[in-house]
Amino acid sequence: MLVGYARTSTIEQRAGMDAQVRELKELGCDKIFREQASSVAERDKLDAALDFVREGDTLVVTKLDRLARSTAHLLAISDTLKGKAANLRIVNLNVDTGTATGKLMFTMIGAVAEFERAMMLERQREGIAKAKAEGKYRGRKPTARAMAHVISELKAEGLGATEIAKRLGIGRASVYRVLGSAV
Repeated sequence: MLVGYARTSTIEQRAGMDAQVRELKELGCDKIFREQASSVAERDKLDAALDFVREGDTLVVTKLDRLARSTAHLLAISDTLKGKAANLRIVNLNVDTGTATGKLMFTMIGAVAEFERAMMLERQREGIAKAKAEGKYRGRKPTARAMAHVISELKAEGLGATEIAKRLGIGRASVYRVLGSAV
């Protein structure tokens, strides 16, 4: 069975969603999961599609960037599909992991993407080092520590770390860190 997955980042990208769905239908997808979510947000429909595929099925996407947010995410998706004896087809790259050539191409694309990310991180580290040397880099402002007094007040009111974190828009671990240093 061919299982399609279509994604756009925003609801306003209606034409992009329609084009993906149309292409997936033309390719013969029996079931299509679609969602509007940024690549970094929770993607319930992707999870549902991965849960839905069975042995011998192929998950089909029109473009790689519609599927994975990073090389690591792509490899995790690939591992999930392998574990189910299912395949992945990326239409615009003409890659189908159900074929020997497709598996080779997928591995090469993953390697190139991983290399590209490593190079980007290296350039970023070099840029930060240069900015620090020039006295222009200050780093990220410590948001939780800057709110230490508010965190302490909310704790004194009887609120738990989860509720404090939710109200202030910070991580729960940050709340614990501030409360631990206040002791």
